[in-house]
Order: sequence, then C-alpha cells, then structure tokens
Amino acid sequence: MNEGTMARILLKNVDVITLDRANEVLRGADVAIEGKTIAHLGQVPETWVADEGLDLADHLVMPGFWNAHTHASMTLTRSIGDDLPLERWFNDRIWVAESGLTEEDVYWGAMLAAAEMIRGGTVGFADHYFHQHRVAEVAEQAGLKALLATTLFGAGDELTLEDGIEEALHYHGAADGRIRTALGPHSPYICPSEFLQDVAIAAQREGLMIHIHLAESEAQVAVSREKYGKSPVEHLRDLGVFESPVLAAHCIAVSESDLDIFAEKGVIPVQCPQCHMKLGMGVTPVPAMLARGIPVAVGTDGPGSNNNLAMLEEAQNAALIQKLHLRDATVLAGDLPLRLATTHGARALGFADSGILRVGAAADLIVLDCRKPHLRPRHSLVGNVLYAAHSGDVSHVMVDGRW
Repeated sequence: MNEGTMARILLKNVDVITLDRANEVLRGADVAIEGKTIAHLGQVPETWVADEGLDLADHLVMPGFWNAHTHASMTLTRSIGDDLPLERWFNDRIWVAESGLTEEDVYWGAMLAAAEMIRGGTVGFADHYFHQHRVAEVAEQAGLKALLATTLFGAGDELTLEDGIEEALHYHGAADGRIRTALGPHSPYICPSEFLQDVAIAAQREGLMIHIHLAESEAQVAVSREKYGKSPVEHLRDLGVFESPVLAAHCIAVSESDLDIFAEKGVIPVQCPQCHMKLGMGVTPVPAMLARGIPVAVGTDGPGSNNNLAMLEEAQNAALIQKLHLRDATVLAGDLPLRLATTHGARALGFADSGILRVGAAADLIVLDCRKPHLRPRHSLVGNVLYAAHSGDVSHVMVDGRW
C-alpha cells in the first residue's frame, strides 16, 4: 500500500454496541473502516473490498473509552499513599513524591500509563500535570488521543500563565489532530483569584478550554465561603472562568444552586468514582446533574489515588456507587454508564466525532473477547460488558483507524 493510502479494514461476524441514539445493538454484524472513519456498519456492500479482514465471531465491538480526568505520570506514585485521608494523602505523600520528579520521569510515567490505558481499551485521555510536552510525545508515539493541560498554581510556581499558554498553543492540533490542549489552573483553593481571572481572560482570547479541580470536599467549600463569601463554583463563575468550556474534576461538594450554574454555563463535571471511594471523598451527584442536562463524564484520576487507569471498571463503579449511595437500583440504568465513559468523555475533550459507532464517526473502537466463562450466557451484551467484563477482556484497540 502506498504511503498516504487509506487502509480498509473489515471486522466480520462481530456483535456491536453502537451507543447511538437508538441504543442499537447488532449481532453478527460487519464493520468496515476506511482510513480514520467507519464506512459501513451492519451489512457491507459486496463491492467494498478490504485490505485487511478479521473474523471476530464471539467478540464484541464498542466505542473506546475516554478518561476525562487523570494524571498519567502518577503511575510512578502508585500505592505510595494508600489508606490515608485526602489531606494527608496530598501533603504527606504525593506532594513530597512529585517534588522530585524530572521531565524524564514524567515521560516514562506517562508511557507506562499509555500501555496500561491501551491494554484496558482507552482511546483518549485528559491529562492535568507537569512537563506536558513530554506527555504529548507519549500520546503521539502511542497513537492515543489526548487533551493536555499543564498544571498551573499561579503563585510560587516556576511556570507562568504565559508558559502554559505558549505550550497549549504549540501542541494544540498536534499528532495529526489527535492532541488538543487546555489551560490547567489547579483549583480555586490553591490558585489566587487574580490568577484565575487572568486564566479566564486568556482562555477566551485564545479559544482554549480550562481543566480544573473543583469542589472536592465540604472543607474546601467552607474555606471558600469564609474567604470569599461564596461557594467555589460561584467563585469561579464570578471570575469569568465558566465563559470558556470547562472540564471540572470531582464536583462532589456542590449545591443545587451550583448545579444550576453548571447547567447555565455548560460546565462538564467529571466523576472519578474509584478515587472518591478509595479516599473517602464522597459522591458526585451524577443523577441530579444529568436531570439538569449536564453532560457528566468519567475519569480515573491519577494512579496515585485509584490505583489504576481501568476505564471499564470505572464505568462499572460509576453506576454502582450511585445505586448504593441513593439506595436505588434504577439509577444510571441500561447503557448510560458506558455512555458517560465513552460518548460524554469524547465530547468533553473536544472529539465530538468519537465515542459512538455509526457511519462517518471516527474509528476509535475496542474489541472484547467474549470467549470467557464470565461472559456467558449473553442475555444482555450491555449488561455483560458493564457488570461482568473487565479490562483484561479487551483484545484489540483502534484509534483513527489504526490498531
């Protein structure tokens, strides 16, 4: 095949969870991929000739997962702060460990994360960390899609806002469009108000998203009310932060009025259920958010607090934590948890043509091997994936039409 020629790949005899608007699930279907997109789904015309064909009987194809909030290089801090409350986890273990990380460490930590994410079916991730030029190298080399944000504190920080803007603009659209960028102020409890206001102005001027930690605990809310007379969400709104698209991690300690602000401003909260359980942080009120039309996404947070990057298990936990917390087995029913971890995540990161299997969509998909005892019988393919499958069942991962 000549360089630049679009590859044609045919997946045959495969079950398909499309996550389209009709909730369509196909049995024994064919999927034709041409270049970076899905060319045919269901039946493929006889005139369409593939360069490569795979018979995937007893396998399942679905959209790949999108990790909407993580710190990939924190693979290097995995399991160093287990069984500690949030503040001690931060102050006694994580900040200490991170202070010694070099940009080379960040590169190899992110490369380890990429291997783990690919093995588990993740096709794209939103990273909030340091030395993002090295994480960009990893995303390009690994073939993943990414939204990258350099962590900025706004005080006592070697990196200035101008540095963050320059890096974001340099890498936005890199790797043939697979890399997007955002500005990454850490949080309203660390960043000074003036700095956050400058970030808001810069994001609007440059057309960039903002990726930030928000309302992680009641203690943070209490400090904000004492210091500013308002909640962290109200504080960011009044500083103009929500005038740009915002990816807001955690959003646990939020009020009804905070949720109204999210809905009005289009803020995208990210639930990280396994991290929230492990650190005893609380529960993001996802059903209340969805009822307001707020498009919640799912992330793992960093491996230092999770301690893995397994998005399939994160989708499972996204459902289970809400059912337990609300004592209601009907919440987040059907394929909705999978949508939060795929379709919602892709849109949140700015890749609106991904997270769904339909003709014309990006060929960002995964294959699960269903020849396993825990995936039999097959009364519900969605139920099997969501409540019985695990990351080790992923056999193939495709991003932009490439394995």
